[in-house]
Amino acid sequence: MAWAAFSRRLLLVLPTLFGVMVVIFVLLRVIPGDPVAMMIPPGASVADVGRLRHSYGLDQPILAQFGQWCAAMLRGDFGRSISYRQGVAGLIAARLPATLELATLASLLALPLGAALAIAGVRLRGGAGEWAVDVVVAIGLAVPDFLWGLLLVLLLAVAWPVLPVSGRIDPRLDIPFATHFYLAESLLTGRMAVARDILAHMILPALALALPLAAGVARVLKASLADAERQDYAQLARARGFGRMRVLLGEALPNALVPTVALTGVQITFLLGGTVLIERIFAYDGIGNMAISAVINRDLPLIQGLVLVFAVLFIAVNLAADLLAASLDPRAADG
Repeated sequence: MAWAAFSRRLLLVLPTLFGVMVVIFVLLRVIPGDPVAMMIPPGASVADVGRLRHSYGLDQPILAQFGQWCAAMLRGDFGRSISYRQGVAGLIAARLPATLELATLASLLALPLGAALAIAGVRLRGGAGEWAVDVVVAIGLAVPDFLWGLLLVLLLAVAWPVLPVSGRIDPRLDIPFATHFYLAESLLTGRMAVARDILAHMILPALALALPLAAGVARVLKASLADAERQDYAQLARARGFGRMRVLLGEALPNALVPTVALTGVQITFLLGGTVLIERIFAYDGIGNMAISAVINRDLPLIQGLVLVFAVLFIAVNLAADLLAASLDPRAADG
């Protein structure tokens, strides 16, 4: 049943992506301004402008432009960036690994922290400890990731300068990489000094992304744990003489993970969206930072490609979360 539910969700991927393509294509065409205007050199003739518009297909009817773009997408051709004067697919392929590594590190920080807060909140229920956990979770949810980023910069890069505040790696390290997954490659090749430098550059933006996610996980898991602890199987385990923590971790936690995993998938998509501002704040070379530059320069081919990539990431994360939740509890597949 889990695979049947996953298959049903998988069938919605293509219609969803097509809908995203339609929306972003139409929205970018109705926004005022001409993206070709920024490329026109002083003294360019009308013929020069026409040739430039023709080279990007902007002189075609809207439906023809959309059809040509869809056909190019099927061939893996994302077009050519107006501002970078390079292929969009190559630009995204060079920057996407940085964002994936940052999002992965943020998730690895957030999930254990959120689980620890949830368990502590349930374990200390009814006392000042639970109140303290709820306050911490409320603050984590109330403060957006970009504001966490600014606060971390002020605290750990200005007031107490212990971590680098910009970039992905120290520019003085002239080290060749075979891939764009700098951290993973450094760890796999045993270059620990390089990996430490990369981690030092990643920790602040990753922490800024992780704190709201950890708070979201803590809130959902705490409620699920409290509900699971009231169920008959948990009460039976306590009647058999099991201690509170053993019941909580051994009996309640496995069942509480099902709704938590499903909602955590949604939270992680918010984390991916948050990389746009966080990467800009920390001058981190990922697709989030590139997306802002593309919007500023009204680089239509690059914006279209980036939005499509973000949509694919969002769908993939939610599919993975749905599949994991269904595998933890096959009954979830019935819904």
